[in-house]
Amino acid sequence: MTGVEQAKQALGARLRELRKEARLSGARLADLAGWQPSKVSKIEHGRQVPTEQDLADWCQLTKSELALPDLVATVRNVNAAYLEWKRVVAGGHARRQRQSIELEGVTRLVRGFDPLIPTGLLQTRAYAEAILRRCIDFVGGADDLAEAVEARMQRQRVLREGVHKFHFLIGEPALYTGVGDDAVRIEQLEHLLELMDLTRLVLGVVPKTAEFLYTVTNFVMYDRRRVHVETATAQLTITQPGELAYYDRVFAALTERAVYADNAGALIATAISG
Repeated sequence: MTGVEQAKQALGARLRELRKEARLSGARLADLAGWQPSKVSKIEHGRQVPTEQDLADWCQLTKSELALPDLVATVRNVNAAYLEWKRVVAGGHARRQRQSIELEGVTRLVRGFDPLIPTGLLQTRAYAEAILRRCIDFVGGADDLAEAVEARMQRQRVLREGVHKFHFLIGEPALYTGVGDDAVRIEQLEHLLELMDLTRLVLGVVPKTAEFLYTVTNFVMYDRRRVHVETATAQLTITQPGELAYYDRVFAALTERAVYADNAGALIATAISG
């Protein structure tokens, strides 16, 4: 269960308490509010996020207006933690890249794992262009490819400026993922070998023969205060301490399975020659 799901269920449980304290059945509350009978159950079980107006009606009907500000804050946090890609890129893909510049600029330690492609900070211009072209075609939003690529390249200055440190892991299959033509892929792999010389960057490869850990998608950790996870439809922002600790555990386990330095370079070299 994700932090977003837990927050929705906790919100639903709190609203259920308020309803029961007011001695109202779910059906009666729905009737008084003019809702479909199933709406109360969906909200209380975390299957539907109430609007702020829903919360105002709920608190008025249960005579619990004093609880409204905290409930509204909770809903806003839930909505902020789960952003559909269409909302994320509504202002353009370049804007999202610039937001990453701001976040990475105030982060001392950035850690991440991606099983299928090197993370954006490690990408060549041609590789980034191919990736962002696919994102724009798939997700939609403004077709600002050239601006988005340039913003991604500007992001990479953080690898050589300031006091930031980086620890990135990629799955061995990422060395073979088809992105652009074969020349683009090989240039990207050669770039990874060059990046391994940076003293502030630790780059590891999780071999395809590594012991199974758990179902793990891509994620990026910003210090120990925030994690971003990308799904097919949305970006999740995780800030709950318990869930942040979970990602710490996952990353630690992946580092134990990863290979580094010459061993990682050998896997990359094999992928180049293959």
